[in-house]
Amino acid sequence: MTVAVIDIGSNSIKVLVVARTPEGKLTALASRTIDARISTGISQATPRLNEDAMVRGLQAIRALLDEAAPFKPQQTMLVATSAVRDAANGAEFRERVRAATGQEIRTLSGDEEANLIGRGLTCDPTLGDLRDFFVFDLGGGSLECLRFHDRRIEQAVSLQLGCVRMTERFIKDPSAPLVLEETTALARHVIAELKRSGFRFPLATPPAVFTGGSMATVRALKAALHGMKLEDTPAVVSTDALAELLDELAPLNLAQRKGIPGMPAPRADVLPAAVVTMLAVAEYGHIASFQHSLYNLRWGLAAEALAP
Repeated sequence: MTVAVIDIGSNSIKVLVVARTPEGKLTALASRTIDARISTGISQATPRLNEDAMVRGLQAIRALLDEAAPFKPQQTMLVATSAVRDAANGAEFRERVRAATGQEIRTLSGDEEANLIGRGLTCDPTLGDLRDFFVFDLGGGSLECLRFHDRRIEQAVSLQLGCVRMTERFIKDPSAPLVLEETTALARHVIAELKRSGFRFPLATPPAVFTGGSMATVRALKAALHGMKLEDTPAVVSTDALAELLDELAPLNLAQRKGIPGMPAPRADVLPAAVVTMLAVAEYGHIASFQHSLYNLRWGLAAEALAP
């Protein structure tokens, strides 16, 4: 059996086509990401998807449906997260997609998103030995935080700390070099929101896993520096390495950031806020390094659909 999952995120829209083998294992047949940035304005008191964003989103969804079609999936799922969930006109966007494609969009709550990310992480074979661990997934609109005990989700929260949202709120001019006062205020806000959420960090901090496009970008920059593919770089990223990256990004303007080898141009404006957020999570949780995983929300939905 084969399923296709299209994840309509705040910063990017992604497709994953997964099949269950006769042995019961899940295998990826296709995967693609389109940076559509439908979440512009997400930090407003009443966020709305603007016309350009909805057009970009619909074009990306159509392209990804075409990408999945040759695999003849028995089920195709479209899910939306923070940008559509929080937008006052999210229902209008869902209706436009339904009218154009015949596909319904399921809007996930923050709790559903966090729990499905957790399920996706359990599909990652490189994490098979972990029993107690944290998971953090940073998107454009939200940050999902999960705590696993004996490979079961013990705590899950979804916080409005996505990198697009934080850039709009704290970085006055994303095209300019970073301003220390702005990044400091952003970091303090992340820590304050973690405290307010009640998300618990035990004294003996277990391993921490990080997913999402921002950490993938960090690894992509490292890969380009050494002339490697992302998959061939070490999956463990230390907080020292993140701090060094932030120091490198700080004096650069947007054009200079886009010129860094391996930097995806659509992420150059929001990556600094993402790295500040990662470092704030690490500081608050006393975390020395994160293990990056490419298994995420889409894998969780596929695993749910393909469960025996």
